[in-house]
Amino acid sequence: MAELTTLARPYAKAAFEYAQAHQQLANWSAMLGLAAAVSQDDTMQEVLKAPRLTRTDKATTFNEVCGDKFDAQVRNFIQVLAENDRVALLPQIAELFELYKAEQEKTVDVDVISAFALSDEQQDKLAKVLSARLSREVRLHAAEDASLIGGVVIRAGDLVIDGSVRGKIAKLAEALKS
Repeated sequence: MAELTTLARPYAKAAFEYAQAHQQLANWSAMLGLAAAVSQDDTMQEVLKAPRLTRTDKATTFNEVCGDKFDAQVRNFIQVLAENDRVALLPQIAELFELYKAEQEKTVDVDVISAFALSDEQQDKLAKVLSARLSREVRLHAAEDASLIGGVVIRAGDLVIDGSVRGKIAKLAEALKS
């Protein structure tokens, strides 16, 4: 996975810099998201791996499938990826692009997994606290997992805060083993 990210990084950076320079971050984000989804389709995977097709044929087919959802610049971007045999990297490129975009916009997606449903008031309060701690606008995504027993697990990028009962029991067990 790290190798794919390394290969995808220059393409994602180039796409981001172009989109930023032309104030098209939202458009490029949507188009790269679509391209990533199309590249993962089973039928498209077969097309991309077909040895009888040239790289230009693969790019043309890919762009035709997406139709008018892509502007000329994204079509050219797909062509460049195909020429370098990198179309399969589109999911990683889209992911990196979103990270660059979030960094630019000073936003962060936060996943909150709780043992029980959080009320809107609790979610708002948690979002405000996390926003202050992370110095970013927080987009909260809440989910439930009864196996936590109680408490919450918060994931924001590389940051993980485990305040669940299950996590505390696991830490206690580890301490008792050592």
